[in-house]
Amino acid sequence: MPDTHALVTDFLNKLKKRKIEGSKATAKLTAELLRSVISQQRLPNTNQAGALIHAIKAIGDQLTAANPVEVAVGNIVRRVLHIIREEDVSLTTASIGGLSLQGLSDDDDDDDNPLVSAAAAAAAARTTLRPPSLQTLLEDIPPHSAAAALHHSSSSAGDSEDKTKSTDKNSRSRKLKHNVIEAVNELIQDIATCHELIAEQAVEHIHHNEVILTLGSSGTVIEFLCAAKEKKRSFRVFVAEGAPRYQGHTLAKELVARGLQTTVITDSAVFAMISRVNMVIVGAHAVMANGGVIAPVGLNMVALAAQRHAVPFVVLAGIHKLCPLYPHNPEVLLNELKSPSELLDFGEMSDCMDFGTGTGSPLLHVVNPAFDYVPPKLVSLFITDTGGHNPSYMYRLIADYYSADDLVLQQRPTS
Repeated sequence: MPDTHALVTDFLNKLKKRKIEGSKATAKLTAELLRSVISQQRLPNTNQAGALIHAIKAIGDQLTAANPVEVAVGNIVRRVLHIIREEDVSLTTASIGGLSLQGLSDDDDDDDNPLVSAAAAAAAARTTLRPPSLQTLLEDIPPHSAAAALHHSSSSAGDSEDKTKSTDKNSRSRKLKHNVIEAVNELIQDIATCHELIAEQAVEHIHHNEVILTLGSSGTVIEFLCAAKEKKRSFRVFVAEGAPRYQGHTLAKELVARGLQTTVITDSAVFAMISRVNMVIVGAHAVMANGGVIAPVGLNMVALAAQRHAVPFVVLAGIHKLCPLYPHNPEVLLNELKSPSELLDFGEMSDCMDFGTGTGSPLLHVVNPAFDYVPPKLVSLFITDTGGHNPSYMYRLIADYYSADDLVLQQRPTS
């Protein structure tokens, strides 16, 4: 089995070099890495959950720092931390319940044989106090045998109790890791099947002869639209091209290949075409705690156009994209700038790149952001693998999947 440090280092390099694309792939690989870390982590005899949480937080801090824009990494780390806390509470509750049941059973046993235990204790006490008698000699019972047997049994009970405690600690440690790994396996399965679970709801939202507008290239959107097509829904899709990376071209080709009527429009034509649209369906890079959406650049313009014409703006997102942080949190990096070469060729604008101001700064600047922020007031509905939710319901989902103690992953230095 590969060393944990080597696995973490390799994953960090991939994140820093942006070799992993897509929130779903990033979330799945992050969960698999944390599962390997948990399986190889050695836990102390006490506070096993605390030690495991500390180890996961230390690794999570490194992962989120490697690529702050990929919010899915921090989401999965916090989900795993929440799983550890839940399993620890579950085991503690079960052990307390077991002790209570054991106490009740011990009381029942004492009630069944109260005379025997009392007689044995009384006999042992008497033999320690009285001198040897004819009766004891005739019965061939040494005078202090009962007391010695009682002392031996008590010492044996003490040794067995210590061994039982040690065995219980080891058993609890193994049980905690086993339960956490099983829960992480379920999380990985949920991430892998989120597209299918979201697509199953398509028939409830897309109807005959509707026109759907989308922007960007999202695998979830593709599966959602194709699922409606398989249910014999007849509709048309308007695809904004998504300059400058033109991801809409890729999406349009995929939809046409799967039999959907598709029309490609320029981004600047969205406002002109929105009056013909029945619904806007888009994917998301991340969903924030306030219901806001980090989405491909250009979607804020589409959301504003949809609001102006009272067109529902629907966002498809797996639960692994739900972030428990707010946009104003310092840990959140809402955007990143892509290469200017996606907008302009260097040779095309080389005459504008001269340092002609005398201050040492160029006259031309090129800004190429990757994402937009869509506020919650512009979102009509979120469709996740757990169902449809209003933006105002996001706080409730966060309470189900995250712990307030894990919102900040950075390790605080101890004074």
